[in-house]
Amino acid sequence: IHLGDTNVPNALVFIDKYNQVPRILNPIVQCLKYIRNILVKDAALVRLVEQKYGGIEDAINTILHDFFRRAFDGSGADNFFEAGSCIDGRLTSAWNWCQELPDKDYYFLFKLSGFLSFDGDFQ
Repeated sequence: IHLGDTNVPNALVFIDKYNQVPRILNPIVQCLKYIRNILVKDAALVRLVEQKYGGIEDAINTILHDFFRRAFDGSGADNFFEAGSCIDGRLTSAWNWCQELPDKDYYFLFKLSGFLSFDGDFQ
């Protein structure tokens, strides 16, 4: 943990960084719950997911694999020192993944689940 640099100038910024975690994870959890509990009841959507991913679990694994591979890789920072290996760097990478979500081939699953944004509500 570091305080007093450009990325974490004070304790309030540090606390705010930890408050970002549920804002990132909740939409992912909601999407995965939707796929497992609601999408499976629609035969046409199940066929679409099976054609695109091979099955429901494969679609879920695609999302999780991409998130865990890309959301903690140090991407999104201006340089290596700002990316770092601490919570700042991981949150920067996670927010970078969030920003790239609309370009992912599984984004439609998030939209079907009611996803609006990482700052918004689900519908």
